[in-house]
Amino acid sequence: GKLAVAEAARNVVCSGARPLAVTNCLNFGNPERPEIMWQFAEAVRGIGDACRAFGTPVTGGNVSLYNETLGTAILPTPIIGMVGLLDDIRHATTQWFKAAEDVVLLLGETRDELGGSEYLQVVHGLETGRCPRLDLDRERGVQAVCLEAIRAGLVRSAHDCADGGLAVALAECCMTGPGAALGARLTIPSDLRPDTLLFGESASRIVLSVRSSDVAEVERRAGPETVDHY
Repeated sequence: GKLAVAEAARNVVCSGARPLAVTNCLNFGNPERPEIMWQFAEAVRGIGDACRAFGTPVTGGNVSLYNETLGTAILPTPIIGMVGLLDDIRHATTQWFKAAEDVVLLLGETRDELGGSEYLQVVHGLETGRCPRLDLDRERGVQAVCLEAIRAGLVRSAHDCADGGLAVALAECCMTGPGAALGARLTIPSDLRPDTLLFGESASRIVLSVRSSDVAEVERRAGPETVDHY
């Protein structure tokens, strides 16, 4: 529940806007079973904790229960929709790379976290492991650095790193722009195992592209938040 709210806020910030409020759609199995009711209650508690941290009230939403087939419940699925405000249209930011000489940065930290990832499910057929950790203070710090850098005119593109991990986020930055896509040649130094580095879904990460002349200023503004060069 916390991760869903944090990712929604991160996406709003990557567009150059500030998060304002959320709505939700909470999808679960049969709540008459104690384990399903526990999933539902914990998801609601997590959403509440995160919304208080981001100052984003819940304006409404709906709940869908008893989603099962032959006694097998769907995975717990809290869906968050978040609205934000873009104070100045000049700050509108998109996710695709803009120029061949730009530098790609990762704001945030990639940790040894593969639990619950798309990689485990798609490649290995496993739905297992602990979800990535979420430090709400760290998340707010990463988002604040990103939004301030966008408003200062330092960011050419910004994209949330979440489902599928870093490899998927980088691919989306190369594929989603209008007209001819702009690829990237990247060197990613890390002591992590390659699959963890590329497909782990650690929270609080944003892929930025900036002019080479602005890298030092972005790093200065980031302060305690990690900035990796790719």
